[in-house]
Amino acid sequence: MKTTFIFLNQTVLMFLLAGIGYILYKRGKITKEGSKTIGNILINLVLPGVIIQSFLVERTAERVVGLALSAVLAAVILLLSVFISGVFLKRDPIASFAGAFSNPGFFGVPLIAASLTDRAVFYIASFIAFLNLLQWSYGVAIMTGKSGRITMKRLLTAPFFIAIVIGFLLFVTQIPLPGLLTKALHHVTALNTPLAMFVVGVYLAQTDLAGMFRKKYIYKVCFIRLVMIPVLTLAVLMLVPPIFYEMKMAILIASACPVGTNVAIYAQLHNQDYPYAVETVVISTLLSIVTIPAIMTAAEMLFL
Repeated sequence: MKTTFIFLNQTVLMFLLAGIGYILYKRGKITKEGSKTIGNILINLVLPGVIIQSFLVERTAERVVGLALSAVLAAVILLLSVFISGVFLKRDPIASFAGAFSNPGFFGVPLIAASLTDRAVFYIASFIAFLNLLQWSYGVAIMTGKSGRITMKRLLTAPFFIAIVIGFLLFVTQIPLPGLLTKALHHVTALNTPLAMFVVGVYLAQTDLAGMFRKKYIYKVCFIRLVMIPVLTLAVLMLVPPIFYEMKMAILIASACPVGTNVAIYAQLHNQDYPYAVETVVISTLLSIVTIPAIMTAAEMLFL
């Protein structure tokens, strides 16, 4: 019940913020070009800042081990997600992107903090970092059909890869950031949720709201994102010893979250069908109110 309440609260918050974007677009205060600019700010500044901030914690022996193990698990689970989505949704690039990548930052973090502990949020730092890097590289490649654009040089200079390196070095070295820089980073990362939701609202304003619920293919995307991938993630995590219960639950929650808003942002930035992309976000978010509590209940019985 607590999990359902938390998720309902986040869902209502999501649609309230999206509603602001919807109204601003309808009144001409945000244009299509303006939403594209906001998308660029999110991809190149805000999300890399979120990655860096997730590593700004005290280094302990427990966290070093946790970071290493959670990074391996995150890589395995995300690659599995990409594979499953690619196999079942290969004819639809946007659906394949949507099925592969969840929204752990907006939904996962508050859910993990409330249902586990604040400490457990650290265990999805690698998940968020790898997810953003894969979206920027693999996700864009399948969406645009230009896989040849992914070169080692381009990958190493990607904003998300640079953010992962910076965050990891700050965690390992424990070099303290100046107070003003820390505050600036905090303010930048605080833009993540409102800006992303404003953009989703702009996209919703360009969508047939009633018609999207009649698109059967979206429900296939939702089944893969909300049921198939979380169940397979649960199977993988059962191989991990019970002593890592908190880590396993945190990663499972991150994997079970609905379609990430970035699918719509990337779709617009690369001139794809972003109204369709946002439909997968909206419907999967509504359905996840049921699926996430069910997955977590199953995990609690199997992990303990």
